[in-house]
Amino acid sequence: MTLVLGADQLTELVGSVDVLSAVEAIFADLGTGSMRQSAPTALAATGAGDAPDGDAILLPMAARSDRLGLAAVKLMADIPDNAVRGLPTQRSTIMVSSILTGECIAILDGAIITRMRTAAASAVATRHLARSDSRVLGLVGAGKLAIEHVRAIRSVMGIDDVVVWSRSTDTVERFMTSLDPGLRRTIVAPDPRSVVENCDVLCTLTPSIHPIVEGAWLRPGQHVNAVGARPRPTHRELDGAAMARGTLIVDSAATARAKSGDLLEAIIDGALPADVTLRELGAVIAGVEPGRTRDDEITVFDSVGLAAQDLAVAAEVIELARIRGIGDDVAISAAPSFGWSRPAVTA
Repeated sequence: MTLVLGADQLTELVGSVDVLSAVEAIFADLGTGSMRQSAPTALAATGAGDAPDGDAILLPMAARSDRLGLAAVKLMADIPDNAVRGLPTQRSTIMVSSILTGECIAILDGAIITRMRTAAASAVATRHLARSDSRVLGLVGAGKLAIEHVRAIRSVMGIDDVVVWSRSTDTVERFMTSLDPGLRRTIVAPDPRSVVENCDVLCTLTPSIHPIVEGAWLRPGQHVNAVGARPRPTHRELDGAAMARGTLIVDSAATARAKSGDLLEAIIDGALPADVTLRELGAVIAGVEPGRTRDDEITVFDSVGLAAQDLAVAAEVIELARIRGIGDDVAISAAPSFGWSRPAVTA
């Protein structure tokens, strides 16, 4: 039987899942080489439907984990023209299968898992790369992803203050009403530069096409999570100087070279060499590569998003859903069903 979990059911479950630990563990697997993450191939969808001149892409993102006994494929649809239709510009669905039997274990809506694992990846990067005395979190962008970033990063760092900017006043107002209690101050900045110049940890969370943060604004000792740009090689939030000014860490070198506009445009600009060595976050977590080495060092985490992260969180959610009896079982195959249980850990 295949477990089907919709958005409402996932919202009920994901708050009880340790998303950060799941994401950190999968990064460690990547860092030790116990699993690999291939770069996704974008499927252009232009010329179809009612938007012949549209800029839509479909992005199949796949990962396999022998530790979890699972493989997953997330089909992510990035359709900017949905904005004028009043629809989400990004949608995704995750299919999870057993690597032992090939059975489709579960099908999950991808939105909340993507949002949670993205914020968790930034929090993991912040834990391993930011200065331990960081107290001010800066957010360029104030949407749902910003809210998740505040929660996730506060769980790993002693954040007292938040400085935030968004083009939309309504978005900022929703952000302010959704914040967790316990912050000392939340300041709404007049522009992105004011955010950058007044924070210790910076998260860029906008679907920007052109740079919204300049390297000249960065301060010694800062950590940057570049998160928001769409998975397209020409879209970016950081200019070349920002990418080159500090120590650059990526979630996956292969994926970054395929779809990180922040990286690829910095290479085109000449700010970074084409053969730039890309240090992966998993290798830092596993102790294979160094993280921050000096207090005045600027660290930049170029977060492009990995199917491995989706798989890690999906595995936790599926296990919890089975325990709680949440979700709908559907027989989509005539073959016998054996289900899935997490493989036993052997010493």
